[in-house]
Amino acid sequence: MGGYTWKLIGFSYSSPFGILLLMPIPIDHLIHSRRRTIALIVQKDGTLTVRAPLRMADSSIHEFVQGHAAWIQKKQAQAKVTLPIPKKQFSEGETFPYLGREFPLIILPHQRPALTFKEGRFALAIASLPKAHQVFTSWYKVQAMEWFAARVASLADRHHFTYRRVRISSAHTRWGSCTANRTLSFTWRLVMAPPEVIDYVVIHELVHTRVRNHSPKFWGQVNALFPGYKQTIAWLKKNGPLLTLGEE
Repeated sequence: MGGYTWKLIGFSYSSPFGILLLMPIPIDHLIHSRRRTIALIVQKDGTLTVRAPLRMADSSIHEFVQGHAAWIQKKQAQAKVTLPIPKKQFSEGETFPYLGREFPLIILPHQRPALTFKEGRFALAIASLPKAHQVFTSWYKVQAMEWFAARVASLADRHHFTYRRVRISSAHTRWGSCTANRTLSFTWRLVMAPPEVIDYVVIHELVHTRVRNHSPKFWGQVNALFPGYKQTIAWLKKNGPLLTLGEE
């Protein structure tokens, strides 16, 4: 699931790639890991990160990249014209997203814990301003763990899925993931999104406990459990970059 970047995942290394361009596409970062698929990730600065299986030959990786050159160039061009998301200043009256809504911040001279959320507003201790980014991140992570654990348990029980555990990540390139042993991971930033968007990502990863790829069978099961999922994906593509504290 994409977050602040565009990502393309390939599930077959033998499918035709089309016409290769004369000018090769440079790979800025190549990461080998214990995965079964290859992923092309165009970062928000336009650089290309490739994640590939451990034993995949470099020649096959470059062939895959060149075969998707048009897609990569399109996303890199979009990255060049995309305005950067401004960093949060943690000033009085500034708003912060939580569960799909924006809530204002007030600064208090005395506040314990450092950050609280109640009565529709965030309250931050003035002494914590120098580390406000860290304080907010920690708060979001706690809320994310509570929210996702509850939603995964509820939706898994309702639709008869089994999973091992839920964990919270700081991923920038995906909203959620599912390992082979059915561990579900979700980026803490997703707790800024509306509840229905969170439920879609949860359903998406739960279906991955049964179908490991993004085949028609996978999307058919997602659609059966979450009709209208395409609109939710469109929402994430449009609004996903805003689910951030504006970190570099």
